[in-house]
Amino acid sequence: MSEEPALSDLRLIARAWWILALLGLISIAAGVIVLARPSTSLAALAVICGVFLLVDGIFELTWALFDPEQNRGLVAVYGVVTAIVGVILIRHPTHSVVAIALLLGLWLIAAGLLRVFRVFAEPGRGVWSALLAVLELIAGIVIVSSPNIGVATLALLIGLSLVIRGVGACIAAWMFRSLAHAEEVARPGAALPT
Repeated sequence: MSEEPALSDLRLIARAWWILALLGLISIAAGVIVLARPSTSLAALAVICGVFLLVDGIFELTWALFDPEQNRGLVAVYGVVTAIVGVILIRHPTHSVVAIALLLGLWLIAAGLLRVFRVFAEPGRGVWSALLAVLELIAGIVIVSSPNIGVATLALLIGLSLVIRGVGACIAAWMFRSLAHAEEVARPGAALPT
């Protein structure tokens, strides 16, 4: 009896696969922009990352509302922190490399820790999620341990993290899309695929 509501929530999430795909594409685009011009000004790097973090924070908050798991509070807190860091980067993009590096490094550490927690809390998360968690933690630790790194190095680390995160989101969206499609085909009275 308790399995049916969880299955219903999973179906609802699976139908919203396109939101995850959109977030993944935005992440890849932001990462490619940052990687294509790693020597761009600090303000441009801060604004690009800020916009992505704001969108990601809103997505995480929305996900926390519909997520059938018990970790919704943790995901919501992460979403709020991500959105706040995004707004700070957008509103104050001309601060020093050290301040922006610390903000982005701390965000990467928080994202990596949340992902590690999810991997251990949900055994079906897979190797890709664990690998991404480790990469985000390493990038965050490297940035926080040397916050006075140059803009180009910061851009390289952040750009790679955004691209990897985006690819992971697109892969997850594709799996959700397949799940939603399989559910539509299996529904009684559904038209058979041609």
